[in-house]
Amino acid sequence: MEYQFSDGLKNLQPSVIREILKYASGSSVISLAAGNPSPEAFPVEKVAGISNKLLKERPIDVLQYSITEGYAPLREYMKNRLQKVFHVGNVNDDILITAGAQQVMSLLTKATCNNGDVVICDEPAFIGALNMFRSLGAKLRGVPLEKDGMNLEILEKTLQENPNAKFIYTIPNFQNPTGLTSSLEKRKGIYALAKKYNVLILEDNPYGDLRFSGEDVPSIKSFDTDGLVVYAGSFSKVLAPGLRVGYAIAPKPLMQKMTVAKQGEDVHTNIWAQMICHEFIQQGFDEHLEMLRALYRKKAGLMTEMIEKYLVPCGIQYYPVEGGLFIWCDLPKHVSMNEFCSRAVQEKQVAVVPGNAFLTDENAVCHSIRLNYSTPTDENMVEGIKRLGELAKEMF
Repeated sequence: MEYQFSDGLKNLQPSVIREILKYASGSSVISLAAGNPSPEAFPVEKVAGISNKLLKERPIDVLQYSITEGYAPLREYMKNRLQKVFHVGNVNDDILITAGAQQVMSLLTKATCNNGDVVICDEPAFIGALNMFRSLGAKLRGVPLEKDGMNLEILEKTLQENPNAKFIYTIPNFQNPTGLTSSLEKRKGIYALAKKYNVLILEDNPYGDLRFSGEDVPSIKSFDTDGLVVYAGSFSKVLAPGLRVGYAIAPKPLMQKMTVAKQGEDVHTNIWAQMICHEFIQQGFDEHLEMLRALYRKKAGLMTEMIEKYLVPCGIQYYPVEGGLFIWCDLPKHVSMNEFCSRAVQEKQVAVVPGNAFLTDENAVCHSIRLNYSTPTDENMVEGIKRLGELAKEMF
């Protein structure tokens, strides 16, 4: 049979990162390409204890159908915490528990975009979001990132040229893939332009709790007085991605449509996982976050030290980070990034992610790579960066 695929998926390619991880799996390849939390970050015994307790004391609650909006005690706890910590949410907003933060992107796109409408994104941007938007028929327009966030001049020009833009997608804290943090000035500028051109903002904040240096910067949602901002968060990076629990804070009219869209996707988020999250965050969540920050402070410091030692002398530049999981590196302009990534995995057995995987146009010229410090062991991280330095000497 000759299969006919939908317009949204027929030209969509598998995630470059997932393909790299498959290549590296079960081999001698050192992977600096993942984006997973550190294996040291998982509170395995505590989660097991909570799960066993719930199954013994509330078996029907964790195994029965639940409501689409999410587990009520978790929703209430997160509404209070987000208001206290990030100053997110007001009386005009509501909260929805989702199957990871990526589902927020899907629900908002379904609620607001018709086929061919435009989504404006960070450039580069999270590949999972880009593929989600593409699969639902949205057209992507990238706005280059500067060291302190989106280029506001280009953002306004993009808004002027695309009157059918429905929302701006951005990760202001420790952005994936660059690790950069948007300044308060840039956040206020994005909001002002969204208000001027009557578009929404999707503020994705999966790494906000993982700041290990520097000062917190107010979220865009914290100064949303016009109902323009949908805020997405997740337990994936602070508890466990396998639970697939995220959340959205959005104006109530938007949330109503997103809830209807979710009913058509999965009825409700895994209630067992929601109840585990609720129990966990009531039992020393702040102490757990401090442990994560200390862990990633150490690992980011080690990777930075190795980059300074082995890559910077070869002409590779990097962007310092204050949190999150990634470091973005620029190769010299005369060097082929694709050749560097290919030779790294084939000759040096080190996997890194080519920067063009994160572009709205994957065929555009790119000289950058993304490195991850959360997943590899310290020993593999040191050896992996050392091997990349050897390759850089050979190529440059």
